[in-house]
Amino acid sequence: MDPKPQDHQSPSSTPSELRQVLVLRPPPVFAVHEQDFSSKFHILKAYDSPLPTHDFLQAHAQSVKAVLCSGIGPITAEVIHNLPALELVVTASTGVNHIDMAECRRRGITVTNTGDVFSDDVADAAVGLLIDVMRRITSGDRFVRSGRWATSGEYTLGSKLACKRVGIVGLGNIGSRVATRLKAMGCLVSYTSRQEKHTTPFTFYPNILQLAFNSDALVICCALTNETRHIINNKVMMALGKKGIIVNIARGAIINEVELVKCLVEGEIGGAGLDVFENEPNVPKELFELDNVVLLPHRTAFTQESFYNAAQILIGNLEAFFTNKPLLTLVANEF
Repeated sequence: MDPKPQDHQSPSSTPSELRQVLVLRPPPVFAVHEQDFSSKFHILKAYDSPLPTHDFLQAHAQSVKAVLCSGIGPITAEVIHNLPALELVVTASTGVNHIDMAECRRRGITVTNTGDVFSDDVADAAVGLLIDVMRRITSGDRFVRSGRWATSGEYTLGSKLACKRVGIVGLGNIGSRVATRLKAMGCLVSYTSRQEKHTTPFTFYPNILQLAFNSDALVICCALTNETRHIINNKVMMALGKKGIIVNIARGAIINEVELVKCLVEGEIGGAGLDVFENEPNVPKELFELDNVVLLPHRTAFTQESFYNAAQILIGNLEAFFTNKPLLTLVANEF
């Protein structure tokens, strides 16, 4: 892990006693490594304060220059408005859809993320979900634990992974890692992305519908934007077909969840492996009893190793900011 430094605008060197970092709600990485953060910065814990969040922000409005966040504590335009001294938003994730990037750009606020520190772990889990659904591993576990093996002995056949056509939606850091893993396992990999990647050996399709029509499974790896929201809709699912499988390790709202549930219940697609959902932590109850669906609680990035590395990135960005040095993982604000 050797993130490339990026230049930034920050205040001159700040005394350690003034290195305040606001946390609205504690990101999981922060919760695990809180002592490491607290030993270097003065953490303002809005979530521990008896004050309402708005009042807490008002109390620290003139002093807070840096915020640490994640998807469970969005940085909205209202939050930004209540922090007139804010100069840096550090997110403990790769994605930034929980941050009002347009408002940050308007205010000249810098945003950093965790770079590609989670990419390998998420890619591993994506492949694991695909194998699980196709080979019916979790379903088999339930079959044994329920005692049905001893009473019926009959168990539905799974499907072979090798030679399957797998379409990757978004061939970025994570998507390219998923593609490389699946190619090594004998899959025929294709993809759609904002632009064709001429340096890859994988087949490119210019739109999601063509990709689905030519795939046995789709693995969703793209960012959530206005353009990708509900990009996996009923038409895409119908193109994928009755044996098709969808794996989503990106963001829940990329899939039209209502249509997904309907297609799964009615047998219009073959199965799904889902780590993310539209209204987390709420998951459609119709999915709970389906043996062709594997569900995870938005945890594909969560490993001991990735959390440690992510904490070092977050602390490194904060230290760089407060000492007027180049940031490690600057997010290009094109929103």
